[in-house]
Amino acid sequence: MNRTRNALINQRIEKISCQHAVVGIDIAKDKHVAQVTDFRNRVLTPRAFTFSNSGEGFLRFQRWLEDVQAKHHLPAVLIGMEPTGHYWFNLANWLLEQSMEVVLVNPVLTHRNKENRDNSPSKNDSKDALTIADLVNRGLYTEYVPQPEAFEQLKTVMSNREFWSEELTRYSNRIVRWIDQYFPEFRKVFPDWTVPRALASLRAFPLPVDLKDLTADEVIEQWRKQGMKRCGGPTGKAKAVELLRAAAQSIGHRRAWDEARRDLQWLLGMYEQTLARMEESGHAIEALLRELPQAKLLQSMGLGMIAQAALLGFGGDLSRYQHGRQLLRRAGLNLAECTSGTFKGKIKISKRGDRALRKHLYLAMLQLVRHHADFRRWHERNLQKGMSKQKSIFKLMGKLARMVVGMVRKGEMYRPGEQSQMAA
Repeated sequence: MNRTRNALINQRIEKISCQHAVVGIDIAKDKHVAQVTDFRNRVLTPRAFTFSNSGEGFLRFQRWLEDVQAKHHLPAVLIGMEPTGHYWFNLANWLLEQSMEVVLVNPVLTHRNKENRDNSPSKNDSKDALTIADLVNRGLYTEYVPQPEAFEQLKTVMSNREFWSEELTRYSNRIVRWIDQYFPEFRKVFPDWTVPRALASLRAFPLPVDLKDLTADEVIEQWRKQGMKRCGGPTGKAKAVELLRAAAQSIGHRRAWDEARRDLQWLLGMYEQTLARMEESGHAIEALLRELPQAKLLQSMGLGMIAQAALLGFGGDLSRYQHGRQLLRRAGLNLAECTSGTFKGKIKISKRGDRALRKHLYLAMLQLVRHHADFRRWHERNLQKGMSKQKSIFKLMGKLARMVVGMVRKGEMYRPGEQSQMAA
């Protein structure tokens, strides 16, 4: 593994010739800072160049860089930057449109190498730009190749879905907290407060006092006014009686009722709006996946729609990976070990990668272990060998990464019981 990585770094170093201007750019929200070195790490710009994050600023940077190249007779250029946040994205794509080569440097490496030039942990934009250029010269970068548009679209939709999913959880938790405070007995009547009858109840009579002096038939009538279908019958009658009994015995908070009602109605409104956004994103994801042949390959092995979208959105075009290990590294699932001399540290996953991709690989594996015959068999075999459930899950995540990359590169559907060698 180390030999492979060292060979790759050597290739990147050899790519940089004596004709290269190596540029490091420190990215910020409003202004970027650039420094230029040659292939030997000699600084060619005594003063850093600062330019705005705008079209005018980009043109100023281009003219400045061309002047530096002309002065030092360097016809080739290699520009490095950190892919932190989203402020780098527009500049990187603009530079590509100008036929300039852009590479990306891991921010962790930049932080660790700040002291290389001045033996000081101090931070400033000029120093950071030089540190980035140093790392590029040492081959510690990855090429920036934009994903095909369909994958970019999928990533955008999935990123939005992740946001709305977190918002949905936040509103759900606040609603549960509200119920526990003002009507704690409600959740005994409706263990799942998201079902239609429970939501209708929360809208019509959120507080126990709102049910005072009502009959079961009146409760059912209010459910009907809230848009419930088939709200009556023996089941509805029984639930209405149970709800009335719970309200009569409630120990819920008995103050600020008007404010509590308004608070709950607002929370329910935000919850339902967010749920609608989630449903819209699901339709968009479904439409995008139909346009990607790779999705059909992933579907053949039993991966659900969201798992497919996460792999292709956050992982990108899987055909660009040479091996599943690269996908694992992108997700931060590669192994890291702290070892020195006779000391052997713990081996654990690095978690230096795309958090959303890592999360969905984990969720996908949980589903596969439950419902997929092959993965369930492999999981059981790991457990029989004495492996913990969690360790087995993470091991199988590595297997999954190797399998999906192999399937996409070969253009092969999943064949149950025949995929072990592909993932070896």
